[in-house]
Amino acid sequence: MLIAVVSDTHRVIKYINSAKELIKDADILIHLGDNIDDVEVLEHGFKGKVYAVAGNCDYSAKYPKENIIEVNGRKIFFTHGDLYGVKSSMNSIYYRGRELEVDIVLFGHTHEQIIEEENGIILMNPGSISLPRFKGRYVGFIEISDEGNIHTYLKEIKS
Repeated sequence: MLIAVVSDTHRVIKYINSAKELIKDADILIHLGDNIDDVEVLEHGFKGKVYAVAGNCDYSAKYPKENIIEVNGRKIFFTHGDLYGVKSSMNSIYYRGRELEVDIVLFGHTHEQIIEEENGIILMNPGSISLPRFKGRYVGFIEISDEGNIHTYLKEIKS
């Protein structure tokens, strides 16, 4: 299973369309919030399952603030990150992941890409495809094999 992860798209259609090209072969797309209405653009023509959570810039009740899915026996918790203070520390979101007994924690909000593993929990933030804090615009990817093996990586959006 291939999962594509985007966050903080902020209505910049040029980069949203570039991300569409990268995600086209994914089985699942997860949008981590901030301008969540961009999901409508991303899912147009996308053949997989789409999940999304609302961020701090989203005021629609259409999407939850957090969610958990299971893929090939692996649990994935995802949220925008603002509820867990991720701009100052990842402790709260990490411990929420432990409490929920998940394998992967996905979040956005900081506009900084990161992939770290801590005590068997993978923390991933793909950064912002539209307004990155540092150089590079990325889509996160998670491959989960039928046996439950996890491989995570980032692919840069070429502008």
